[in-house]
Amino acid sequence: MLKLVVAMKESYDELTKEFSSEDVTLELEHSLVSLSKWESHWEKPFLDTKEKTTEETLWYIKAMTMTLNVPPGVFDNLSDEHYDAINHYINAKMTATWFSEQKQAKTREIITAELIYYWMIALGVPFECQYWHLNRLLTLIQVCNLKNAPQKTMGRREAAEMQRTLNAERKARLGTRG
Repeated sequence: MLKLVVAMKESYDELTKEFSSEDVTLELEHSLVSLSKWESHWEKPFLDTKEKTTEETLWYIKAMTMTLNVPPGVFDNLSDEHYDAINHYINAKMTATWFSEQKQAKTREIITAELIYYWMIALGVPFECQYWHLNRLLTLIQVCNLKNAPQKTMGRREAAEMQRTLNAERKARLGTRG
């Protein structure tokens, strides 16, 4: 969850001769739920490569907002630093899991909220995970797919190459000729 403090307005108190400002704390969550809200409003996929308009971006920030009863005008007071923090949060991995650089087939399948929900159902991922950070949920889905995939068998060439490499290592380590 990302917490942002948004300064609303400054006022001057004549009696105390001090400036004061109201701050609103926004709690944002980049999740499958917020993605689903955005897609149901705009009726197009959020996770495509097309650039979002200012209105679409602002609407997504509102969809991410977990804070109840947000005062009017808060979203108008978001600064460039707030937008930078939001972008950093959306793009964060949010997991310690990493994947080796194996060749993965790129698919042209358009990823929508419904497709992610399908993956969750097919893999038995509990629905509480729809509130996780979206990148963490997608990583879990990828891990489930990898663990459920059949083991790849080694081809003859790969097996022979691996055996040659092992033999060369053993010869070097033991100082023998074979």
